[in-house]
Amino acid sequence: MLKVHSTLPNSQNIENLSAKDYPEILSVWEASVRATHHFLSEKDIAFYKSLVLKYALPSMKAFGIRVQNKLAGYMAVSDYKVEMLFIAPEFIGQGLGKKLLSFALNELHIPLVDVNEENPNALGFYLHMGYQIISRDEKDGNGRPHPILHLRHKQHIEK
Repeated sequence: MLKVHSTLPNSQNIENLSAKDYPEILSVWEASVRATHHFLSEKDIAFYKSLVLKYALPSMKAFGIRVQNKLAGYMAVSDYKVEMLFIAPEFIGQGLGKKLLSFALNELHIPLVDVNEENPNALGFYLHMGYQIISRDEKDGNGRPHPILHLRHKQHIEK
């Protein structure tokens, strides 16, 4: 069971993150993955963790929210897609993911996101936030058997 803070300060600001924040980012990533990605093995987690640090983070812009000087959640984006959105387990369900995703959509004008099909809570969150499934890949970007759903925000669906 996830332990959750009952209230969060109203003034959490989204900040730019940099290489100096990578240890905190990886800590949030791993804790969140362990709490939400039950379909991954220990070997999978180690594999993806090394990719996040070596390839993903250096090639993306990262933004985070701190609560009491602790990184509580972050997202990393490319030009048109939210590539990562992870919230520390103790802050899941407190609005941080919504705040980061709204920032991506409204301030950065990024309408796309991918989600693991095997993570129904994340999929439900994105659908609730107005995203629609536009396609599916049987394997993830590394050729592993974890189906990926590609989503686009409904404001950006071509009619």
